[in-house]
Amino acid sequence: MTETHSISSKYLSLSIIDTIINTNMLLVLSDDSVQKINKCRLYLDEKLAKNKNPIYGINTGFGALYNVKISKKNLTILQENLVMSHACGTGDKVPESIVKLMLFLKIQSLSYGYSGVQLATVNRLIDFYNNDILPVIYTQGSLGASGDLAPLAHMALPLIGKGEVTYKGKIFTGEEILQKFGWNTIELQSKEGLALLNGTQFMSAYGVSILLKSYKLSYLADVIGALSLDAFDGRIEPFNTLIHIIRPHNGQLKTAEKIKGFLEDSEIINQKKKHVQDPYSFRCMPQVHGASKDTLNFVKKTIETEINSVTDNPNIFVASDAIISGGNFHGQPLALGLDFLGIALSELGNISERRTFQLVSGLRGLPAFLVSNPGLNSGLMIPQYTAASIVSQNKQLATPASVDSIVSSNGQEDHVSMGANAATKTKRIVDNLETILAIELLNASQAMEFRRPLKTSEFLESFSSMYRMDVHFIKEDCVLHDFISKSIAFIENLNVDSKELFG
Repeated sequence: MTETHSISSKYLSLSIIDTIINTNMLLVLSDDSVQKINKCRLYLDEKLAKNKNPIYGINTGFGALYNVKISKKNLTILQENLVMSHACGTGDKVPESIVKLMLFLKIQSLSYGYSGVQLATVNRLIDFYNNDILPVIYTQGSLGASGDLAPLAHMALPLIGKGEVTYKGKIFTGEEILQKFGWNTIELQSKEGLALLNGTQFMSAYGVSILLKSYKLSYLADVIGALSLDAFDGRIEPFNTLIHIIRPHNGQLKTAEKIKGFLEDSEIINQKKKHVQDPYSFRCMPQVHGASKDTLNFVKKTIETEINSVTDNPNIFVASDAIISGGNFHGQPLALGLDFLGIALSELGNISERRTFQLVSGLRGLPAFLVSNPGLNSGLMIPQYTAASIVSQNKQLATPASVDSIVSSNGQEDHVSMGANAATKTKRIVDNLETILAIELLNASQAMEFRRPLKTSEFLESFSSMYRMDVHFIKEDCVLHDFISKSIAFIENLNVDSKELFG
C-alpha cells in the first residue's frame, strides 16, 4: 500500500521532502488545511459581495494595470486571461522531477489559508501530483520578483484545459488530459489566477532539488577526496582535531572528522612518509569542503523558511478582517541564497580538479597520467582537461544573477531578483560538479591500484570495490568517454543514508 503525506501546517523540512520523493508518497490535505482553505475562500466571497471598492488582483487589473476596476461578471475571465497571457515561457523544458516539486510546493503554500483559492483548485493540483500528470514548463521567463509568473502560468494552464502535460512518457494537451480522467475544467474564481501565478515555487523547487543533490555530492567530495589523498600517499596530520578546534567552523570540524574516519585503518595513510607536506588541494580539504558545507546549511535554512511560507499576493487575513497587498512574492532571499550556493558548489569542483591534476602529474611514485606505459599510452591525461573545462564553466556560471535587475511592467515592478536565473544556472553548476567528482573518482581509483599490495581503509576498499563493479582498471588507452559516463552513473545511482546527508 502506498504511503501518504498529509499536507498541513507542520514544519516541512528538506529531509521530509527527501523521504516523500524517495518513497513516492501520495499527497492528501489534512482536515485542518481543508478548513483553512474553505474559510478563506468564504471570507473572500462575502467581502466581494459587500465591498464595492477595488481590491488589487481580486477585482482589478495586474501590475501596471492595478488601477483598472473589473466588473463582477468578468472576474473568472480576468483570472483565466491572466493565466493565459502570462504563459510566456521559453527555453528548455523544466525537468519533470522539478515540475513535480513545483506542484507540491504550490499545494503547500495554498494550504495555509491566506490565498483565497477554492478547495477544488488545490485538490486538482493534488490529482496532478498523485497521478504524475506534470505540466510542461519552460526554464526561461521568470524575473523572480512578482513570483515566478511565466513558469507558474504554464503549471496552471492545464487546470483550465490549456497548455500541455506529460503523462506516462507522452505529451497531452490540457484538454486531452482532463477528458482522459473525466475531470471538468476548474472555473477560476476571483484572485485564484493570481494566487497560482504569484509565488516562488519555481525557484524553491529548483532550490530543493539542487540542495538534495548538493548534500549528497558534498558527502561524496569527502569520500572521493579521502580516496585521492590515500592514492597520493598523503598525510593524515592536517585532519587532527587539535588543528580544527582552534578554528572551529562547523563545516571544517565535520570535514576533518569525516575524512579522518574514512582513513582510520588505512595501511597507506599510516605508513612512514618521505614528504613533510601535501598540496593545498589535499591538506586544506577541511577548510574548503567545510566552507561549502556551512554554505549549504545556510541555504537550507533559507529554502526551508521559503517552502513553509505564503508567497502569493495579496494575502487574506480572515481573523484580522484584512486583505493586504505586499511583496512576499519577491525572490531576493532565494536569489542570494542560490547564488551563494552556486559559488560554494563551484569551489568543490575547483579543488576536486586540482586533486585530479596532482594525481596524473607523475608524483610520489605514481606513473605519469596513471598508465603503466606512458608515451605509447596517454592514459588519463585528457580527463583532467575535461574537468578543467567544466570547472572553468562553473566559474563563469557562478557570477551572481542577484546583482542584476531590469525594470518591468511600466515601472511598477522596478526591482526584480533574477532568482529564477540563479536557480537554473546553479542547477547546471551542481550537475557539472557531479561530473568533476566522477572524473576525480576515476583517477583516484586508478591511482590506488599502483599502491598495491598496500590497502586503503576498509570503508574505502568497500567503496572502491563497488565502483570497480562498473568501472575496471585501465591498462592501455581506450575510449575514456565511456569510463566517465559510467563513473557519473555510479555517483547518480549511489544511495547515501539521509543521516550522512543531514546529520
